[in-house]
Amino acid sequence: MAAITASMVAELRGKTDAPMMECKRALTEAQGDMAKAEELLRVKLGSKAGKAAGRITAEGVVTCWIEGKRGALLEVNCETDFVTKNESFLALANAAVALVAQHHPADIAALGALAYAQDGFGPTLEDVRKGLIGKIGENMSFRRFKRFDTGCQLAAYLHGTRIGVVVEFTGDATAAKDVAMHVAAMKPVALSSQDVPADLVARERSVAAAKAAEDAVLATAAGKPVQSAEIVAKRVEGGVQKYLKEVSLFNQAFVKNDKQTVEQMLKASATQLSAFTLYVVGEGIEKKVDDFAAEVAAQVSAAQQAA
Repeated sequence: MAAITASMVAELRGKTDAPMMECKRALTEAQGDMAKAEELLRVKLGSKAGKAAGRITAEGVVTCWIEGKRGALLEVNCETDFVTKNESFLALANAAVALVAQHHPADIAALGALAYAQDGFGPTLEDVRKGLIGKIGENMSFRRFKRFDTGCQLAAYLHGTRIGVVVEFTGDATAAKDVAMHVAAMKPVALSSQDVPADLVARERSVAAAKAAEDAVLATAAGKPVQSAEIVAKRVEGGVQKYLKEVSLFNQAFVKNDKQTVEQMLKASATQLSAFTLYVVGEGIEKKVDDFAAEVAAQVSAAQQAA
């Protein structure tokens, strides 16, 4: 049997990112055959992918791809911020967003079925994803994507890798880029107040009504006159209208010049905005919060009981 040297272990570790002892065991089992040892690790690491599938992936990156009037925005998730800086993970994310733009997959499953090879994994994007889960040791998933091919001009803004915006427009590219940056900063929910989802409007109206009712109770307790139902209704509606202005893009004060609204800025630059898409990494995903102190206390308690 061939001797397993430290340099052989280091070489295999460099190829697979597997733990050192895992590499040594694989080389021993393969009797020093590097290719066979790598294959053994791929199989073993691949099995870890299934174990990782249930873990929460609330970190990740947003990537963008634009060529002419065609483009895509994609969110890829992982478990920890550390992995968002991994070159293999970033290569996967950048390749996936290009595949979205170029092949127009119907959903995440169709995206995963597209041909792609990386780091010795393939022949599909999904095969590469599973392979990298084993190699890196963390779960990762393609969460959502949006493809753009409506004939409009496209402008994008990425705030690091955590926030991505694409705007669809006609007119001045600089103004559109500025609006994309504005969206990343102010996070509107719709273009105009008329476009704000009905459930959000209903929720805001409910909050305003509850606040008015609370004020009435406080006024009564203090012996002050209670406002009429008509005045209360106007207050509630005023609160709703204020909310609509705050969350609709066109009504927001432009971040580069708060003396004008976004709508006024666009009009001054002869630019029309038809849509925007905003992705924030992990938005809406419930993150697992680890209580380290509680975990240690539980382990100490278990050890004491065992003793």
